[in-house]
Amino acid sequence: MENSLSRRSLFRAAAAVPILSAAAAGTTPATAAAAPSATTPHGGRPDTTAQRFTIAVLPDTQYLLDDGGSDAEPVRATLRHLDRERAQDNIVFMTQLGDVTEHGTETEMRAASRAFDAAGRLPYSVLAGNHDVSGDDQRGDSPYLRTFGPQRFRRMETYGGSSPDGYNSYHVVRGGGREWLVLALDWRLSDAGLAWTQGVLDEHAALPAILTTHDLVWAEDDGTAHLSDNGQRLWDRLIKGNDQIFLALGGHYWPSGRTTLTNDAGHPVHLHITNYQDRYYGGAGMVRYYGFDLARGVIDVETFSPWLLAKDEPTPLEAEHVELSGDVDRFTVEIDFDERFAAFAPPVLPAPLPPSAVMPRGTVAYWRFDEAGLAAAGSDGAHVAPGTVARDLTGNGNDLTSELLHTSDRNALTWSAEHHDAQPARASLRFDGGKSPDRGAVLRTGPDAPVNSATFESGYTIETFLKLPEPFEGDHSWMGILSWEGRAGDAGKHSGWSDDEPTCSLNLSGERFLQFVVYPVPVDADPTSWSHAIPVGRWMHVALVNDGRHTVMYVDGSKIVRNAAEESRGISTLGKPFAIGGTQSAEKYGQGFYGWIGDTRIVSRALRPNQFLTARGR
Repeated sequence: MENSLSRRSLFRAAAAVPILSAAAAGTTPATAAAAPSATTPHGGRPDTTAQRFTIAVLPDTQYLLDDGGSDAEPVRATLRHLDRERAQDNIVFMTQLGDVTEHGTETEMRAASRAFDAAGRLPYSVLAGNHDVSGDDQRGDSPYLRTFGPQRFRRMETYGGSSPDGYNSYHVVRGGGREWLVLALDWRLSDAGLAWTQGVLDEHAALPAILTTHDLVWAEDDGTAHLSDNGQRLWDRLIKGNDQIFLALGGHYWPSGRTTLTNDAGHPVHLHITNYQDRYYGGAGMVRYYGFDLARGVIDVETFSPWLLAKDEPTPLEAEHVELSGDVDRFTVEIDFDERFAAFAPPVLPAPLPPSAVMPRGTVAYWRFDEAGLAAAGSDGAHVAPGTVARDLTGNGNDLTSELLHTSDRNALTWSAEHHDAQPARASLRFDGGKSPDRGAVLRTGPDAPVNSATFESGYTIETFLKLPEPFEGDHSWMGILSWEGRAGDAGKHSGWSDDEPTCSLNLSGERFLQFVVYPVPVDADPTSWSHAIPVGRWMHVALVNDGRHTVMYVDGSKIVRNAAEESRGISTLGKPFAIGGTQSAEKYGQGFYGWIGDTRIVSRALRPNQFLTARGR
């Protein structure tokens, strides 16, 4: 009987308790099967817009489809599992790596056809290995071609076409909100096959490509892989000259292994061998998940046997092969997808927005550092002279004026073309503040600016974009990002760390935690919110939202956990300037901010995340 729990549920359970039989654990298969399962999203279909998706890889199944004596059930179990878990594991495609059968006979191909019927709605590709066919892709008719030729794939929504000989095909797969090209190439590609493949790449020049074939790389016992003779031919004549190909997968050899080579464009190409036919039960229908995570910039790889996973009481040998966890079977490939694909498929960024599009009701002040907001905005790296004005684009009179701190030279503040992808303006300011000696720059409102004395007792939203340099050099602990000037003690607030700190400020701790501390209007308290350790070298959006009772910090639209539990109403401003780029102590600036600051906005009410500066369609 097949256990109805999903694979992920079982793996989570396995991490918490030892593997026991149902009887030893005090349960029965029936009670285990009755456990609740996750609701299947998208009507049982994968979510092709999600940032995380899976491409499954099925290697050589020849020992399981051998008319001399074999068992096709592990193959069927794997394909049933992939079809059943399409939505749960967000499986958008499966690619098979050749040697479907042992001898390529009519009988074996019929058995393979019946086994692959278990894939149901799952789109997939199949390619020929040396046990399925002989010669190159100009061989003509064969039992393989009659079984896994173009006619098998024509109804699949991913299928793009086949070579005239029928032995090579391609699919266009959608995942992560974009399209991917999957090439399924014969085990021996002729010159005509190479030309056809190049034509497919040229026709889909903006798509990142995954090349699959049977004979590509072989591996040493430690998993270090090397190009085979056929793999070298493919590398020289196809892979290295086509920057689109970032991942190439093969079977044929064992043990499994991997390597990374550099193509003609200077970019890495990951080449993997996946084959488990030497393992117990001819590989037991092992399948490999390539889990693409576009948010994290990785492909997480894992290998397991759905057939063995479904067994209620596996034998010791079966239990040993449920999941493989060696360095060549479970690993992570790091890929900055946008950077890797930029040469042929640059990311489509949101269009810049005019100031009028990002000033909702209640906007008190909005500053940006492009031509619309910064007088005399220059080219990337241009110095921002002291006295330069950043206009408050609301027209409310909260203009900022730049000044250098202490004896800082003009490099302390420069104009930058860098920006957060979702930022309305395409510019920022680069601050080069630091300690020992203190240096930096700030932008401050004038003495009569309305925001200086606004108390926001009905609520507020303060937003900014920022980026820390990579490498993050020097000691910049407790540098200020934005603040109101003035001593908390002068506002009658004595409960905090020091009477000399300002009444409201956003700072960065030595551990790179964002700290937002504010002294409310009615009480002597200093509710403080803390973020996680924020990354370097990456733009982020920070929002501080107060609904008149409590303050919540958001980073990139996500609520942080350490928000102040204390009630907080308003900001105890003292009529002193608001500043970007630093925080005072005892009404004096020390070090200035180190990094980039982009668009900054203050609204006199609580906004929802879908109303932040990062939102579109406002």
